[in-house]
Amino acid sequence: MSVGTGKSTFHAAMFPFLAMGHLTPFLHLSNKLAEKGNRISYICPPKTISRLESVNLYPNLITFLPLGLPHIDGLPHGAETISDVSTSLAHLLMLAFFGSRKHVESILIDLRPDFVFFDHAHWVPSFARQVGIKSVAYITSGAASTAYIIVPSRNIQNDDDKTKLSLMEPPPDLPPDSSLKLHAHEVEDAIPFWADKNEDSGGLTTHQLVVNSLIECDLICIRTCREIEDSYCDYLEIQYKKPVLPTGLLLPDQTHTLLEERLANWLGSFKTGSVIYCAFGSQIILSKEQFQELVLGIELTGLPFLVALKPPAGFETVDEALPDGFKARVGGRGLVHGGWVQQPKILAHKSVGCFVSHCGFGSLSESLLNDVQLVLMPQMDDQYLTSRLLSGELKVAVEVEKNESWFSKESICSAIRIVMDEDCKAGFEIKANHLSLKGLLSKQGVESSYMDNFINKLQEEINKSV
Repeated sequence: MSVGTGKSTFHAAMFPFLAMGHLTPFLHLSNKLAEKGNRISYICPPKTISRLESVNLYPNLITFLPLGLPHIDGLPHGAETISDVSTSLAHLLMLAFFGSRKHVESILIDLRPDFVFFDHAHWVPSFARQVGIKSVAYITSGAASTAYIIVPSRNIQNDDDKTKLSLMEPPPDLPPDSSLKLHAHEVEDAIPFWADKNEDSGGLTTHQLVVNSLIECDLICIRTCREIEDSYCDYLEIQYKKPVLPTGLLLPDQTHTLLEERLANWLGSFKTGSVIYCAFGSQIILSKEQFQELVLGIELTGLPFLVALKPPAGFETVDEALPDGFKARVGGRGLVHGGWVQQPKILAHKSVGCFVSHCGFGSLSESLLNDVQLVLMPQMDDQYLTSRLLSGELKVAVEVEKNESWFSKESICSAIRIVMDEDCKAGFEIKANHLSLKGLLSKQGVESSYMDNFINKLQEEINKSV
């Protein structure tokens, strides 16, 4: 612990899982901590460092440390994050992540930080305790999905019918007003990751290892706020018998960046609140059939739209996967983009009225602080649960109805029309609830109070050791 301008500061190491949905929130948290004068050592692979450097707002306080990943047979050379590999190879990247343990331990011994923040690196709490470092589990996917899946009462095993049945029901003592539930086909998506067993796990599944790490760590913090997930934060405190600290939504400051001129001009040609924006994050890659059904459903609305998705599996570009005649039919009212876009600036644009999302927690946090109406198409385990939270409990969104295989173009169009049709009663209630929640979240001082409280709790942890 160092002393600066009359206030104590600390040194924290960050070691996130190798997916952009984890790496980026860890850096947002690093920026917030560095803003208060704290020093950060951020551990991640070298190529990924170059992707993140532009988001480092405090290079004098946040230092990137390159992580060496071991060679794993079958893992493509240079693969560093989940975005770099196909779904079928994701387990190999997980092996490389766990295989970096010795390197990370040596870094931590050299650094001797006050804290190490981690997520899936289950071994961190026990090692940190041995060398006198406080461990902080940082959950980036919200409290509700964590409360449903990552609790000691679960015991997730692969190809276990009992597991599949149990995951379709909430765990015991979940808040009574909870609407969280997984359907059978969603359970099939949720099980594989959590049921994996790793070579150094002693026969334990990923789920058991993560649960154990939450039991053993010194503190749990979650990227969320009590205005959204109050009862689930309380539930997790009871489950793990320790404080669960919301950090706030940790959205980056966008006031000093401008939307690229070409896109700003295009959006500006449409009336306020009329444009549909659709994006599924950096990990989701659809099949050609899913991609075409999605863009056809959006076309059916008759509204202007911007779709930003990765090219479907087997295609180099989104253009070559578009349905026959699609471009000619939509003309200038529709754009389908296959690369990175400035999502926060797009969501804040006055012409954008609807956001069709995969329910990634970061994307939803951005949208709740803007005026866009939410249409949800969850693709993976925690996304289903976040969707139930927003559409079922908070009633600030519409979840698209799904058939056994995927979402039909008709159901996509219907869900969008609920929130975009001014005469729809259900849509009116959703808009009113969204407006009310936005008011709570954007109230002056709310975000800063979460971070101030969080830093105070970290200082208290340090003081316990003095």
